[in-house]
Amino acid sequence: MTDAPHQNVPPVPAGPARDGSADAAAHRAPAHAPVSAHDPVPVHAPVAEGTGAAPAVIGGKTAISEQAVAKVAAIAARSVAGVYALGSGSGRALGAVRDAVGASSATQGVHVEVGETEVAVDVTLVAVYGTPLTRIADNVRAAVYSAVESLVGLRVVEVNVDVNDVQIPGAAEGRPDKPKPGSAPA
Repeated sequence: MTDAPHQNVPPVPAGPARDGSADAAAHRAPAHAPVSAHDPVPVHAPVAEGTGAAPAVIGGKTAISEQAVAKVAAIAARSVAGVYALGSGSGRALGAVRDAVGASSATQGVHVEVGETEVAVDVTLVAVYGTPLTRIADNVRAAVYSAVESLVGLRVVEVNVDVNDVQIPGAAEGRPDKPKPGSAPA
């Protein structure tokens, strides 16, 4: 992954400069100036009338864990219509055991690789029967891109979607509808 910056500085409200000079307006940050993960971000502090003081700059480094990014991606993927569950069959079975003992994996079915400014996401899911699988995959991809870029602030380089299974409505999970032995077909 490359480390090209992809963060935006919040826009500065337009209007006349507080000290009334046109020169002060020229020193405002552009609305969408790229900032690297290590550059200080301008913080617009109140400026005393007539002082012309520049806004304060707060420096520091922000580290966002893979777990945090994976949770954001998982929540976004689960919100898409037609997604029954995240993860593979065996992963969901293990998740059911985890849920039964009180431990849950909110990131089941999602794997992320996080760089300084970019992230790649892999999503494994089970779709609901009746919705076109490519539409579900495209919608999951769009939801994950949007959520990760807006909430985490990292540029998403790819979202790979693996539709692992299809859930048939009304069927017990893991067991197709089969007549019971000794029962007459309907």
